[in-house]
Amino acid sequence: MGAAETTRTRRRAIPWLLLALWIGVLALASPFASKLADIQHDRMTDYLPASADSTQVAKIQDQLPGGRTTELVLVYHRDGGLTAADRHTAERQVAAVAGRHELTGTPRPVPSRDGTTVMYPVASNEPGTDEKKRDALVDDVRGVAHDQDGLTVQVGGPGALSTDAAGVYQSLGGPLLYTTVAVVAILLIVIYRSPLLWLVPLVGVGMADYLSTGVAYGLHQAFDTQVSGQSTGIMTVLVFGAGTDYALLIVSRYREELRRHERPYDAMRAALRGCGPAVLASSGTVAAGVLCLLAADLNSSRGMGPMGAVGVLCALAAMLTLLPALLVLSGRRVFWPLVPAFGSAPKARRSLFSAMGSSAGRRPLTVLASGAVLLGALALGTLNLPGQLKQQDSFVDRPESVAAMETLAKAYPERSAQPIDVITPADRADATLTAIGATRGVVSARQGRTGEGWTEIAVIAFSPPQSAAETATIKDLRDTLKGSYVGGTSAQRMDLEDTSARDRLVVVPIVLLSVLLILITLLRSLVAPLMLVAAVVAVWGAALGIGGLVFGPALGFEGTDPGLGLLSFVLLVALGVDYGIFLMHRMREESLNGAEPAAAALTALRTTGGVIASAGLVLAATFAVLTNMGLVQLVELGGVIAVGVLLDTFLVRTYLVTSASVALGRSVWWPGRLSRRPDPVRPERQPETV
Repeated sequence: MGAAETTRTRRRAIPWLLLALWIGVLALASPFASKLADIQHDRMTDYLPASADSTQVAKIQDQLPGGRTTELVLVYHRDGGLTAADRHTAERQVAAVAGRHELTGTPRPVPSRDGTTVMYPVASNEPGTDEKKRDALVDDVRGVAHDQDGLTVQVGGPGALSTDAAGVYQSLGGPLLYTTVAVVAILLIVIYRSPLLWLVPLVGVGMADYLSTGVAYGLHQAFDTQVSGQSTGIMTVLVFGAGTDYALLIVSRYREELRRHERPYDAMRAALRGCGPAVLASSGTVAAGVLCLLAADLNSSRGMGPMGAVGVLCALAAMLTLLPALLVLSGRRVFWPLVPAFGSAPKARRSLFSAMGSSAGRRPLTVLASGAVLLGALALGTLNLPGQLKQQDSFVDRPESVAAMETLAKAYPERSAQPIDVITPADRADATLTAIGATRGVVSARQGRTGEGWTEIAVIAFSPPQSAAETATIKDLRDTLKGSYVGGTSAQRMDLEDTSARDRLVVVPIVLLSVLLILITLLRSLVAPLMLVAAVVAVWGAALGIGGLVFGPALGFEGTDPGLGLLSFVLLVALGVDYGIFLMHRMREESLNGAEPAAAALTALRTTGGVIASAGLVLAATFAVLTNMGLVQLVELGGVIAVGVLLDTFLVRTYLVTSASVALGRSVWWPGRLSRRPDPVRPERQPETV
């Protein structure tokens, strides 16, 4: 066998070996992938930092006799006033609950002044730290305590709120995955106009998503990373969004190279040499950006860092190995009916991006100034963003626990139905009770369990949960009770807001610096990276501004999640720079081939504009899937990122970056060698317009 034949045989074997390798890797990951849902936790304390007062309270409560307490409130209400039969029904149902479950005390009725409502606080240590047992307890209590003869019965309290939130997160897995797959499939069919080609990238990202769940589980076992419903949802969206983007770029370049190379293997090698560096750099930028979340104090944000990076890197691995193998094995026929024949030339046509580039090239400064003014005007919408999101307002559809809170707020305006938990050293319990009683805004305080050197005290405030007055009471308690911890649901929301503010100050500069260093290394320039970073920051501000114009006035949301600013910033900067890399890498390639700066910019836009637009649509659509989920924070995050990606794709990359590059000329590559002198002209290729 000759050397040439041996080489051809080896090349034919490589795609099959890569495919076999992926099958083996997925088989190894399979036992772990199915376990990821089992380690997912969505308690508020799982999101907070370990140093927070409310986190310390929750940890100590778990160590007290009986372990973690699940607190519920059974609410009985009739608009015209409770009847004797209603009160008898309430007593009977509460007794049935006490007979079926181990409660920490005998439930006592607390009637409202207007006679329309009676509530029974109920607490149980039966579930302990097992969230599934907690959910089972809540479901069983709801089965026993139900409406009867016009009497409205609702089960609320912190335990019921946690169960309702967990139910939404647990429902994300299937619907989120299926909806994302359907959206990506439809867009790929429209983009490729082929009955076969769309399946190849979809199979690739599907396998990458499956692998990422197994790797994420292994990461948790090795490093105890935080896994929440939010982080697993974002990981899935990143795999499908980023993976499809890389597939679009690779397939576009592969189609281009098939016209120049007879064998698909050679065409794929050329395609990967041409766009591989851009794909590697863009994925590295996204991974580095989300890994900066490790500097966050918030457990949920810190856990999302490695989860997001795992998703992006699994997508990268699949797109650089599995996707090329599948394409090469499929041959040219996978492009049917638009098969790129060897030696053929693409149809000459004036694309939309040619027209956009021409307009940006004629008046670059005018286009640049107009775009900057538009983004600045949109960013003013951030002034209209609603305040911090309360826990009861975090559901798109009002669950029973929220309805119970609303009923209690109307029936008991003189007191809170949600206790503030205080943990104090056992030898200072009496003094702490006295100090609590003297604190402004406190109705009552009751001593609870004692153990491990600590005593639990339940404090009832005058003001409704998470109101400004209750927040002031919690702050006064923390200032007064030195050496004690003040927690509970409302205190957890306070700690969440405070920690989120701290994380923004720390993480944002780290993200900007990391992304900037990667861009400087890739583009060998300082001006171009600064331009790209400034552009994505402007897009982030404009996207948040649009959120301010929509969330409250149009959607009726009562607040924004404290983590919205940080998470949307990290994801938009990382993903936005992604597209900037696609464009600027091609622009640099054209400049190295001898093109003048303006021609290089316009050629880069013409050749990559279609791919960037397609990728932007896919990425925006995948994040838009989150807006169909049941939690306001996911709707807000998905909406801001989807809008930001569309702004970045169709305004910033096409008009502003191109016009800025034309206006700056060779200075865009300063201080690299491309900024100092023209390079020797190399043979130019005629790139295919996508």
